[in-house]
Amino acid sequence: MTQAIELKKGMIFNQDGKLIEVLKSNHHKPGKGNTVMQMDLRDIISGAVVHKTMRPSEKVELVEVSLKKAQYLYDDETNYIFMDQQTYEQYMIPKEHLEQESKFLMPNIDVELKFTDEGKLIGINLPSTVKMKVKETQPGIKGATAAAGGKPATMETGLVVTVPDFINEGEELIIGTENGDYKGRADSVSR
Repeated sequence: MTQAIELKKGMIFNQDGKLIEVLKSNHHKPGKGNTVMQMDLRDIISGAVVHKTMRPSEKVELVEVSLKKAQYLYDDETNYIFMDQQTYEQYMIPKEHLEQESKFLMPNIDVELKFTDEGKLIGINLPSTVKMKVKETQPGIKGATAAAGGKPATMETGLVVTVPDFINEGEELIIGTENGDYKGRADSVSR
């Protein structure tokens, strides 16, 4: 058992017989009253996402999760397909179970598959950053700096990211998977 205040993104707990994953956890102190934990939670089986407020001292039963390295291959009409790089075994996860993660799934990206103690596949862990190409954005402004406001850019997966004004279509960028934020150009980060 652990307290709600200790729950972090990616943790999984059992509540009323359902497996619940923490998508977002925020410690909130309202002007009056007690501190609360505001969380976005996803039912792993149904995929339903709810916003819930819990007392920091409220206890939940954490579920032990084992991880297996895999690679994202492709998607079909209903599933995302992953392959264990050691055994070449393929795993399918229904698209509705990875709605949050799908914006970052690029072919051949390395992920970690999450399994319960009973061997049930319940989700994935993304890497902290991914490389993506800019599919659509306004033309870059010559002489613009990163400190200026920024502009929206649609990435190849459909994810919309705020990028500096000097970024152009076709450039490869590093995008953080936790918040979907711009980290830098792929070529300048690798130097």
